[in-house]
Amino acid sequence: MNAIVELRQYTLLPGCRDTLVELFEREFVTGQEAAGITMGGRFRDLDDADRFVWMRSFPDMEARARALHAFYYGPVWQAHREAANATMLDSDDVLLLRGPGFAAPDTTEPVVVTVCHPLDSRFTDHFEQHLRPALAAAGTPALAVHRTEHAENTFPALPVRTGEDVVLWFSTGEAPAPLPDLSAYLKTAPQQLRLEPIGTSRF
Repeated sequence: MNAIVELRQYTLLPGCRDTLVELFEREFVTGQEAAGITMGGRFRDLDDADRFVWMRSFPDMEARARALHAFYYGPVWQAHREAANATMLDSDDVLLLRGPGFAAPDTTEPVVVTVCHPLDSRFTDHFEQHLRPALAAAGTPALAVHRTEHAENTFPALPVRTGEDVVLWFSTGEAPAPLPDLSAYLKTAPQQLRLEPIGTSRF
């Protein structure tokens, strides 16, 4: 079942990632769950020591508005927001998506997120008919495919990226899946993030 999903990429001050991860795991996972938010994968970016990537989901946009209001105006965030914000340079790199969410499997392997910006709707057909089978045959199947949710942001206090359309998926393994030339279907080359899972996800 598809949900409203946020993929959030935070750029942190140098050396502050472990500080935020510890605070996040200790306070913000259960704090958000208590507000009605479903927590997904949390990750260290293996290629950027100052980047923290995480996910959360909601049944629909109205539930998202209620849950975010409950958390960000509630006691947990109010008690710890200054400590969290003190680790961050930027927290506005957020993709609002429609999809199943993603929880890292119980493995020590890295997770790879592949983000594509399609030129038009032809990419969806190409992905389903050609790219997805090729990835599965190569042993790096596309897991948890997500697409941009274009609904209006129901909690404008937290910005999301707008004016773009993405298709993204997850895979596991030490190296990103090799991709064919997709220039006929994409605006830019695919972005691939290599991530190390943190903690226990709920998706």
